[in-house]
Amino acid sequence: MEIHSPYLLFLGDARDQLAAKTANGVRVWRPDWCLGQLRLPGCNADCGVPDMSIEEAAAAGVKTVILGVANRGGVIPESWTSELVKAVGLGMDIASGLHTRITEIPELAAAAKANGRSLHDVRQPTRDFDVANGKKRQGKRLLTVGTDVSVGKMFTTLALEKEMRARGMKADFRATGQTGIFIAGAGVSIDAVIADFISGAVEWLTPENDPDHWDLVEGQGSLFNVSYAGVTIGLIHGAQPDALVVCHEAGRPHMRGMPHFPLIDIPTCIEANLQAARLTNPDVKCVGASINTVNLSETEARDFCKRVSDEIGLPTVDALRDGVASIVDNI
Repeated sequence: MEIHSPYLLFLGDARDQLAAKTANGVRVWRPDWCLGQLRLPGCNADCGVPDMSIEEAAAAGVKTVILGVANRGGVIPESWTSELVKAVGLGMDIASGLHTRITEIPELAAAAKANGRSLHDVRQPTRDFDVANGKKRQGKRLLTVGTDVSVGKMFTTLALEKEMRARGMKADFRATGQTGIFIAGAGVSIDAVIADFISGAVEWLTPENDPDHWDLVEGQGSLFNVSYAGVTIGLIHGAQPDALVVCHEAGRPHMRGMPHFPLIDIPTCIEANLQAARLTNPDVKCVGASINTVNLSETEARDFCKRVSDEIGLPTVDALRDGVASIVDNI
């Protein structure tokens, strides 16, 4: 799906800043696309952009209202509906990453049809995909992988795109999750694709390109997380990566939400991902590690990254604190 910018970030009645993490991610990485935010009574989140009403957003040229809230159960309260219907009536599309499908809200669907507007449920692919064929295709591809979920794969991939483009390299971020799709304006929410077609969907997302062009593929899950390893292996085979960057959170004691599964060490993670990736690209290489050091002081973070770098023999950075220049140098 393709989502048109600029955006109005709809925060609704988000109870805290974390509940607006989707909107905040878009604001951090695509600030030029975010003209404003809409906060309903009771909203305790703020993305640091101007507050706007639906009418003001339409006058400012907003093309899509982004539902930037990740609430419990992914539901859309009735209190939001009237505002969204008004937005559609004023010529704006709506895009949502929540589990509740906006296309199945009767009054919103009717308004979209009457006004010729689009409703994007980004968790739901809007096309069918072929099964993967594994054929070699021109162009370069990099995939971020991780020791676990939620360790910084999307952030690292976007940081690589920013650094590579700043150097004049041909590089495009390829989104595979709902927040990434809002940031990129297009993509495939890979965890909603039927299992047999995951690798084929990634082949479609990263087609043949110029020999010096890099598709930077947002990773999902982890080979070592029993809940999401199936999505990860599909991404690896479909991306046919030339390069991997491994991501890790320093100090995490076990797999997220699963204390009975200890976290895997980084060298083992790298080798397992390389082994899986060699099925579709025998020449794949790991080019660096990105460490989320949010729980460490700057000195502790520097020491941790140096230890990992010495252990794996590759540039190791915190993408937020240090940037990713040394990894791009290695690429």
